Amino acid sequence: QVQLVESGGGLVQPGGSLRLSCAVSISIFGLSATAWYRQAPGKQRELVAGITKSGSTNYADSVKGRFTISRDNAKNTVYLQMISLKPEDTAVYYCNAVDSLLNRFWGQGTQVTVSS
Repeated sequence: QVQLVESGGGLVQPGGSLRLSCAVSISIFGLSATAWYRQAPGKQRELVAGITKSGSTNYADSVKGRFTISRDNAKNTVYLQMISLKPEDTAVYYCNAVDSLLNRFWGQGTQVTVSS
């Protein structure tokens, strides 16, 4: 069982920045991929950014150039750096991990609110 704990959410003004962290309970090397998803009220959960075991990354078109996913293997932590935040980025952000058997795990989510 993989446990994921997100942190770093909060209230930020449009144009501001936040960095989300996802602490993983096992070595990241044991995972096939990790990702950040988000879910806004009344909308489906959507993929924001992902990073594979080999380090390849992918992003939703809506966040390209503004969000960066990264990881610290020594700390077993995955990050999502968000800049130039927009009100439409407001959502609960979830960390996701896929293990070597393709089992999926989710964190509890962290709220990001972009508002003036």
